[in-house]
Amino acid sequence: MVSRVIRVLLDVSAVPTQPVGAGVYTVELARGLAEHDAVELHLLARRSDLRWNMICPRATIHNQVPDSRGLRIAWERYRGSRFARKIGCDLWHGPHYTLPQRLQCATVVTIHDLTFFDHPETHQRVKVHFFRRAILANARRATRLVCVSQTTAARLHELVLDHAPVTVAHHGVDHDRFRADGSVVQAKFDNELLAAHGITGDFIAFVGTIQPRKALPTLTKAFSSIRIDHPELRLVIAGGDGWGTTELNEAILANGVAASVIRTGYVDDSTVAALYRRAVIVAYPSLAEGFGLPALEAMACGAPLVTTRGTAMDEFLADAAVTSAPGDADALTAALRRALEPEQQSFLRSRGPQVAAKFTWSACIDTHIGAYGSAIESASTAPTTTR
Repeated sequence: MVSRVIRVLLDVSAVPTQPVGAGVYTVELARGLAEHDAVELHLLARRSDLRWNMICPRATIHNQVPDSRGLRIAWERYRGSRFARKIGCDLWHGPHYTLPQRLQCATVVTIHDLTFFDHPETHQRVKVHFFRRAILANARRATRLVCVSQTTAARLHELVLDHAPVTVAHHGVDHDRFRADGSVVQAKFDNELLAAHGITGDFIAFVGTIQPRKALPTLTKAFSSIRIDHPELRLVIAGGDGWGTTELNEAILANGVAASVIRTGYVDDSTVAALYRRAVIVAYPSLAEGFGLPALEAMACGAPLVTTRGTAMDEFLADAAVTSAPGDADALTAALRRALEPEQQSFLRSRGPQVAAKFTWSACIDTHIGAYGSAIESASTAPTTTR
């Protein structure tokens, strides 16, 4: 392994202002690497994105990348390698599928999921075309790959037989923020946060970007069935609009639950944690996941979780969730009913934090640093080429 400090250039230019999923992963990765003694971290950011000095005060920030998506992609592809040479980095890490052309240093790419191949109907068509090409090319060009689950790694091997070596690095949980806490003080704080969004009483919560892959129309149909026996329940959908919002709105109206659904839009982590702690159920009926971080965070908060089986989430759920088949409204209804049973409520609230405690960002960071060392060693012994 490499014994010296590694100069890592991490490309954070694709992280949105309101990060979710892969964006949260990239933020936590940057934060952890910046504090690690084995790494000299350089962050490549958009020109107007000034938050990184606060997130990673020990990192060197380079606000070089244009703000518009098209120009950002072109800059990475054609000018990224020149910039990497300029700062003399040992390794470029593309945390969201892509790499510049003609890099002369070691390279790592993170592959989050393969839904662009397996569920193209859940993505915008232009993104399907772009990311399919990027994944196929960069899985071969990179010195090493990071996959966020064994499920993603196995599927990648089926799609790209000659890909680079893979390191699996599960996501972690910010256990300081996402934690179970039944104290009176915490309950008061949580309730005040939620009341600001008009959320009171008993509710089922979903947290995530609104998009077809999250199967929210299926959730609204199941919720309409649950309300027959639990008319006091409300459904809180917290998350920014991605695409597929029209289908969700139509499903809410068609299932007759408009008066019982609260749409909050994007909410910060403190409000998310409050939602998880106060919800009678957190429902996450996703059709497919690369990892499924919201489900793990909900478990860490002691939320009774209802989610889907047969996805990457199987790698961490253990017995700490009630599961149903993806896309099956009747099965989801049955799972919600089971999770509302008092014995299940008690079991899941205690079991979830126990299982989630095994997943930390510190362990994730250490795994990445091991991958960096392996990539640099491989690059140093390979014939001199451009990637």
